[in-house]
Amino acid sequence: MQRSLAMNLVKKKQVRARIVSSYDVFINHRGTDTKRTMATLLYDYLFRLRIRPFLDNKSMKAGDKLFDKIDNAIGGCKVGVAVFSPRYCDSYFCLHELALMMDLKRKVIPIFCDVKPSQLRLVDDGTMSPEELRRFGSALEEAKNTVGLDFDSRKGNWSDVVKNAANIVIESLAEIDDDEHLLHNNNLSFYKTTPAFATPKSA
Repeated sequence: MQRSLAMNLVKKKQVRARIVSSYDVFINHRGTDTKRTMATLLYDYLFRLRIRPFLDNKSMKAGDKLFDKIDNAIGGCKVGVAVFSPRYCDSYFCLHELALMMDLKRKVIPIFCDVKPSQLRLVDDGTMSPEELRRFGSALEEAKNTVGLDFDSRKGNWSDVVKNAANIVIESLAEIDDDEHLLHNNNLSFYKTTPAFATPKSA
């Protein structure tokens, strides 16, 4: 079922003649906490399904400008996965990526890995500007109030949580793809039926 839905999505993208972004999904995570576990497992799973995920150590090469590459990937993606972990809020990069996804109105799927939403707190250590504190705090609160997945690595099964996360990603991409297709068709109908844009009938 999952592979069928993913392949359907891939075929739709190939059939439609339109410009597509470089990545479908941006995986936002704290490297020291989850790079070798949740982030990489999810990346590999999605990649095998021919979904295009972005993960810094997998998607970047020597010479890439860090912020440029990451910001462009977020700007081009349709869905974000935020893997929250105990030390997530210690990372400026994690908070920057999360805030940008929220600013750009991307759909963000939270995974609370070994941490509860209530435990995620922004700490003012003097390194962030007032505007960054506002943006990061707002993005964090929005994510904490978004329905996501909870995972306790001491009790849970990695395979199950990765599969569940992938299912949500695939369903979200399919919904967005359908919405874009509907909007495109509605726009075409508007131009065809509006006198100013309608093609003149031949005499």
